[in-house]
Amino acid sequence: MNFLVWIIFIVAAVLEVGGDAFVRMGLRTHGWGMILLGMLVLGGYGVMVNMVKWDFSKLLGVYVAVFALVSILCGRFVFKEQIPSSTWLGLAVIIVGGLIIQFGSQR
Repeated sequence: MNFLVWIIFIVAAVLEVGGDAFVRMGLRTHGWGMILLGMLVLGGYGVMVNMVKWDFSKLLGVYVAVFALVSILCGRFVFKEQIPSSTWLGLAVIIVGGLIIQFGSQR
């Protein structure tokens, strides 16, 4: 996996996490404008992640590990959440799964 794929996955994850955060804020306090912004950002995620020309199952399987990492780091550092050790352990399992999908049998 080359460097550009990692950049695409990270940007896609930031768009997905950010879009979800906008939707969440819209539902909780800020209204429909924030929800619509979130929907647009989530659409950007869909375009970005599919720029990688892999089989769909491999693409999303590996991306999920990147998304999980970005999500937990955003929760910790952006939203100032206390992340329990069980969540960090679950993240490690997800990342190992992503590595198995990436480097496993090539058919």
